[in-house]
Formats: sequence, C-alpha cells, structure tokens
Amino acid sequence: MEMRKSILAAGAILVAAGLAFTGCSASPSGDSGGASTKVLTVGMPNGPQSPNQNPLATGSASLSLGYAFVVYESLMQINELHPTDDPTPWLAESVEWNEDSTQATITPREGVKWSDGEDFTADDIAFSIQLRKDNPELNIDFPDQYGDISVEDGKVVVGFTTSQYVNRDKLYKLLIVPEHIWSKEANPVEFTDDEMIGTGPFLLDKFTPQSVTMKPNPTYWGGETKVGALRYDTFNDNNGLTTALTTGEAQWGWTFIPDYENTFIAKDPEHFHQVAGGGFGVDVLFLNNETKPFNNVAFRQALNLTMDRPEISKKAGYGVWPVLTSVTGLPTPTGDAFIDPQFQGQETEVDVDAAKQILTDAGYTWDGSGALLDPDGEKVTFVLTNPAGWSDYLSALDIIAAGAKELGAEATVEPIVQDTWFNDTIPFGNFQASLHWVDNGSTPWNLYSNIMDGASYVPLGETANWNFGRYNNPDVTAALAAFKGASDDDTRAAAMKTIQEAFVNDAPGLVIWQRPAVAQYSTANYTGFPTAEDPYANPQPTGPQAALILSKLEPTK
Repeated sequence: MEMRKSILAAGAILVAAGLAFTGCSASPSGDSGGASTKVLTVGMPNGPQSPNQNPLATGSASLSLGYAFVVYESLMQINELHPTDDPTPWLAESVEWNEDSTQATITPREGVKWSDGEDFTADDIAFSIQLRKDNPELNIDFPDQYGDISVEDGKVVVGFTTSQYVNRDKLYKLLIVPEHIWSKEANPVEFTDDEMIGTGPFLLDKFTPQSVTMKPNPTYWGGETKVGALRYDTFNDNNGLTTALTTGEAQWGWTFIPDYENTFIAKDPEHFHQVAGGGFGVDVLFLNNETKPFNNVAFRQALNLTMDRPEISKKAGYGVWPVLTSVTGLPTPTGDAFIDPQFQGQETEVDVDAAKQILTDAGYTWDGSGALLDPDGEKVTFVLTNPAGWSDYLSALDIIAAGAKELGAEATVEPIVQDTWFNDTIPFGNFQASLHWVDNGSTPWNLYSNIMDGASYVPLGETANWNFGRYNNPDVTAALAAFKGASDDDTRAAAMKTIQEAFVNDAPGLVIWQRPAVAQYSTANYTGFPTAEDPYANPQPTGPQAALILSKLEPTK
C-alpha cells in the first residue's frame, strides 16, 4: 500500500507563516467600500436552542448553529476537501512539529486583540489547551493525550503523550478563548459564555431560541468584513430549512435536500447553489456491540450482507451521498491508496442467502412463521433510531430495516427528539442501531478510530466521545495506535492491514455511504462562497472555516 508521500516528510515539519493568507491582513473582501447592509442568514435544522454560547461544550447553541466560529477562531485554517494540503496560518503564524509528532511549537499571530480590547497572546493559546486537558468533558480531540503545555519565548510548546501524526488537523482547528475571561470561571464546562469575547469577525448581538443576530467586530485583526448583517436561524427539521433556502429566507446552510436540483436550484438557477467535496467523511450505522442482537458477530455480518447500498444512496440519499463500494468502508477515490491489497477490488454486495448461511452456522434458526431466532431461542428484534426530521437518515433506516426482515429479523424505525439523541442516546449507548457520521482527517485513521478504537471505549452508561458501539478488540486498538505513532509507510501499512481485516470480518459498524461536505447557498446578497471550481474550504458554515469564507464574501452587485 503506497501512502501519500506529501504527508510523510521526516523531521521537523513547519507550517510557514509565509503561506498565502487569503488577503486578510487588510480588508478581507479587498473592497474599501465598507460593510454591506444586506443580510446573510445562516440556517440549520437543529430546532430551538438553549441560551448556551460556550464554544467548547458539545451541544451548545453556538456550536450547533455555528456562530461560535465567527466569534472564536482556530490556530490554522485547513481545507478538509483536500486533507493533504498545507494549512493556512490564522491565529497562529506557524506550527512546528518534532520528528515523531509528539510536540508542537505554536507561534501566535501578532497584533490581534480580543473584542474587549485586551491583547491576544501566547498565554491565551496555552490556557485554551490546558483548559481542555484539565476538563475531559471539553477534550474530545485529545483525550488523555496532552503532556506538558508551556509558554517559552513567546511561543506555546504543547507536548503529547503519543504521536499526533494523524491528529495535527485537530490541533489546528482548536478554538482559542481568552484567559482573562475564562480563568475566572470555576466550571468552564457549564459556563454559558453570555458575552462571547472573541478574536473573530463578529460579535454576539441578540439571542433567542429561534434566531441569533451578530454584528461586525470593529476591531477585527483581519480587517472590516463586507458582511454587515449576519443572522443564524434554526428550523425544526430538514424540510423547514429546505423551505427557507428555497424562498431565500436563509442564504447559507447545510441540510439534506432530496432531488436538490429540482427542489432547490431550479427555484433560482442564477443564485441558488449546492456544492460538495471529498475527504474521508462517511456515515456509519453504529451497532451496540454489547447488547442483543449485535453482541453476536454473526448477526452483524449477516445484516451487512442485506444492506443495499446503491438503493440507500439512490432512494434515501438521492445521489447526494455517493455509493460506498469498498468492503473496507473507505470512500473513493480519497481512500484508494490506503486499501490493503487483499481487499483491493472487493466491493459491498447484497447476498441474503450467504447471510442466512452465516446465521445457520452460528446456531440461529427460524420458527414456523419465518421469524429469526437467536442461539438462545429468542426472536431477533431491534430498533433503529435517529432524530426526527433527519429525512435522509430515517429513509436509510427504513431500507436497512427492510433488509433485516429478509432474514426474519423484526426491525423498527423510531425517530426521537434531537437533543435526546445528542445528549443521551448516542453518548451513553442507549440504542441498538443508529446512524452517525465520523470525523474527517488527512488519513483513514479517524474513520476507523471513531468506529473501533478501544482507546475510546467506555462501559455502557458512561459518556463515549467516539466508539459509540463499544467495540473492543485489543489487536485493533494496538494497530490504531501503531498507525498513529509510526514514522514510516511499512509500519502504517501493517497496521492498516490489521484494522481493515477486523473491520471486514467483525462488522463492528456498517458504513452506508460516503459523506462529502455539502452546503447550500444563495448568491443573491453575497458572492465568494466555495465552488466546485474553487473548493478552497469546506463549504459548511459550522466549522472554523466560517471565518475564512466570510473573509472572501463580497456584496452581490
């Protein structure tokens, strides 16, 4: 397996401050005419929000709707659509890694101020990282992996207990908060951050559970934004946001729109656009490996053989989410170079007869009505669950349930409240099967780690950040650690072989389709969004790239 050489340079790797900075050292839009009064409304289908602006707390309103990313900024900008591209300096002028990726030296950008007038310094970066180290609930990206964090000669030196070769992008994407504000909080996990003092191009103006308005930051280090009116509206479901996008009520967002060309773009072909890009994103049917029926590998294998992925992509994904073909779960063509030779060319398929044979060999039987009985003689039943209103997921679950019934298993689809799914169902393992995405990244490590990593394992009832299905295979855990810590291609290839063999043979979770980053936007008020011809960033508004995209936008003439 040939790994991509562009990301395997030995020795210290420097992300140079001399990289192009998208013109943000002056006016981000390159126009001295001042901000426009036109409104840019970002829409998300996430339902009413509670007044929590904490940019570090999973599930907060500011993260859910995305406005955290225009108030708080990341160290670097990365292009998730082209994961091997060099990052662009942002709050950090440079990040230098040692040879084994266990230490990063961060040089902060000079001349940046917090929105309350205080200077931004290296101490803010060190504090923001230490805050995550000291509060596991805020440390999703590097759990138990931070070492010493210090400021030396105006630079931040961050040590890690293990190699972070596969996680460099996560460091670049960390949002930085002001020490002089957050150090006063006894419980940063529950801090609601009502004032939102940041370095970004916008400030919080007004909050309601349905709509949040932002105003330009007059002292923004990147110059005056041309977007003079920014609002975030939340809608109850995909259909609500789709309607808002097609009527122009919302001009930027991301949701699943069936038949988007006719439903959305055809309403205003001059201004309405949908853009998607590659990467390692996939959606996974997480299976609870510790409860029936998915604690039996035979049933997981059998269900995998009933998954009609082309039909799921066509009928539930309307082609927006491309078909997943490789048995390794890797999206193509991004993942082709990482597929172990034994799995090259092996594609997913439906084979109900083979699935029934696997079950028979494992001691399953069928009663007179055709219902599947497990080796204990109990009927095989399970519930597939996802938030109500997530139409693509729920339609996919219907097709998966129909496949299970081909085996005699009784599968039902139960939509639930989104907040319950985010805050209870998924983290505590209170489900049998549920669709969820995985992290992107510059290698397949995040995809497999999110599904299979024993390093993320916690018992049912405890909060899991990943590995929601509680798969726990010491060999896979060791292989993921070996891939992450290796400095040569051969070691990574051997680790990937172990990982993919377990993924194929154990079916710990079932990847259903590729999930490129998708966004919809209107150019009626502003132009400059990422396009298929110029995919300069993940086009979605809910990530650190929002600050970069806003720096590119110009009022439509």
